[in-house]
Amino acid sequence: MPRRYDLLALDLDGTLLDARSEVSPRNAAAVAAARAAGLRVVICTGRGLVECRHILQRIDQRDPVVVAGGSIIADPVSSRTIHRFGVDLALVAHAVERLVAHDHPALVLKDPCEAGYDYLVVDGPSRLPLDPVTLWWFDAMNVRVRFARSLDDDEHPEHTVRVGACGRAGAMASIRADLAAACEGRACVHHFPAVVAPEHASRAGGETLHVLELFDIGATKWSAVSRLMAGWGIEPARVAAIGDEINDESMIRGAGLGVAMGNAVPIVREHAARTTLPNTQDGVAHAIDQILSGAW
Repeated sequence: MPRRYDLLALDLDGTLLDARSEVSPRNAAAVAAARAAGLRVVICTGRGLVECRHILQRIDQRDPVVVAGGSIIADPVSSRTIHRFGVDLALVAHAVERLVAHDHPALVLKDPCEAGYDYLVVDGPSRLPLDPVTLWWFDAMNVRVRFARSLDDDEHPEHTVRVGACGRAGAMASIRADLAAACEGRACVHHFPAVVAPEHASRAGGETLHVLELFDIGATKWSAVSRLMAGWGIEPARVAAIGDEINDESMIRGAGLGVAMGNAVPIVREHAARTTLPNTQDGVAHAIDQILSGAW
């Protein structure tokens, strides 16, 4: 039977990756089967390119990838940036100022092809310490980091694609409300659990750690996928998307077939046409099986 979809947009954490942040053999085989059936597979992740390179190699990713929450489209083979959604400099300055005022170092993500490194950490005059999860993550992922007391030391302000922080859930919710109110209509701000962390560092004082992120208002996973679709002549109705978190909502809503993971947050489930199994039970493989069989 003719296939219904030409593109599969696929999240990583909480979706393709299992509880150990690995791609199971069944999920890897399903991704290969989707490609063999003629679908373009586009990975769409909140991670930067360097932070997911080992995963992309595991599934032999050749098509462009959407990284940094939708703010960069990159070529996984050459590491070249195909397109980026930069953040307005005034918004960057405001976000950094508010984060430091709340005693959180600001994680200023760069377009690495232009800046030559991944993150500028603005830690303020008092050199605010990074949390254990961020320190572990930077080391484990071989992330290139530079430190600065203020944005005045930023040599590449025009190459910023995201401003973020990691901290206790309650504090991140409060800061998110602060930033969202000040940047309404000009930026996209959200926060969610830091799902990838060693057990000893995943909680602080009994409270879950969350990631806070601010992007340009036009930088979403669906915005980036839409640019690729336009270049390939693919209509939204011919796209299937699978995800679990708040930053997947745009592509779950925009795709012809939006699939929520069994472990997805409520807003993703609300907008999904279908729900698959959780990431701990190879939910991506189950969804791809249903798509390729024509059941979905």
